[in-house]
Amino acid sequence: MTAVLLDTGPLIAVVDRDDEHHVSCVRLLRTLDGPLLLPSTVLIEAGWIINRQLGASVHAEFLDQVTDEFELVNLIPQDVHRMAELVQLHKGLDAADASVVAIAERLSITHIATLDHRDFSQIRPRHVPSFTLLPDVLPPD
Repeated sequence: MTAVLLDTGPLIAVVDRDDEHHVSCVRLLRTLDGPLLLPSTVLIEAGWIINRQLGASVHAEFLDQVTDEFELVNLIPQDVHRMAELVQLHKGLDAADASVVAIAERLSITHIATLDHRDFSQIRPRHVPSFTLLPDVLPPD
């Protein structure tokens, strides 16, 4: 069983039935057999986007269900220091994405569920040559 760290995009796609990646992300999360790890930073970012795009009731439902589906992972001080290094190295990388990388490195996670393949494929993690990004095939934008 392979643990998978979640980025914001797949969470939004699963919740929003009108999202172009909804079907592929629902299928992905249903087929993964390992732990699904959700950084607290990603939870906050996803919640903010869900609330803004889909409203408070969908946001509340998302929050009610999140701990049934995912294992929450909090930052520790070394993660925050690594995030600072990452945003300095990769201009334009936001804090949530940097936190995903920092947590992946700390926990030796190699698989990331993300729709942001461009950014995550450019990052060279400390513990492996590159991340395995899921879903591995995305429909064109």
